[in-house]
Amino acid sequence: MTKTTQTIALVTGGSRGLGRNTALSIARQGGDVVITYQSRREDAMTVVAEIEAMGRKAVALQLDAGRIASFPSFAESLKAALYQTWQRDTFDHLVNNAGHGDYALIGETTEAQFDRLVDVHFKGVYFLTQTLLPLIANGGRIINLSSGLTRVSFPGYGVYAAVKGAVEVLTVYMAKELGKRGITVNTVAPGAIETDFGGGAVRDNPEINKIFADMTALGRAGVPDDIGPMIASLLSESNRWVNAQRIEVSGGQGI
Repeated sequence: MTKTTQTIALVTGGSRGLGRNTALSIARQGGDVVITYQSRREDAMTVVAEIEAMGRKAVALQLDAGRIASFPSFAESLKAALYQTWQRDTFDHLVNNAGHGDYALIGETTEAQFDRLVDVHFKGVYFLTQTLLPLIANGGRIINLSSGLTRVSFPGYGVYAAVKGAVEVLTVYMAKELGKRGITVNTVAPGAIETDFGGGAVRDNPEINKIFADMTALGRAGVPDDIGPMIASLLSESNRWVNAQRIEVSGGQGI
């Protein structure tokens, strides 16, 4: 499998937040995009329309990133979309972005909360990537989303940060094993961002927003436009030698 000139990126969780911004940023840089959504089909189709308005191609597919048993059927849907839209049997870049926040102190976390965070943010990333490896073109890119909370602690996000830490380790092993195919694998770790993540806590709660702003060298919380363009640039040929790295994009949070 070899790459063609036109690149196609798959962004999981692309109907909202950082995933949406990343998909739009990739399109602005001339790439085509497949996005996934869990339940917000209307929002996903809005993103598709925005990308198509730029003159790029886009497709939206349903995916629950924590339901591992659904991944083989998702891969079949992706194969069909690649052929119908691009007449290709591979795509170039995988951005494992889909996720959720679940605030709970260690003494209060339920097993259901724990399991869902593991399934979506670690087990799902592992097995979705495994399932899609035959469809990723040689010389492609994989980006796994982590969090600034693996370096700077904030009470209530212990499990979330722990599974993101596992993804950071997994990224290094992916880079080692996939290097023979010319595929780079990196982690992008955003700081606190104003999205609807975690119920919109950073965006909508002035007190929480100020806490993170005061922790950040640039004096504010982040916004999606701080992250999406950076991820898009990491997918470009100009960053082809960046591999097996954890890249924090936080404005200097907690330094």
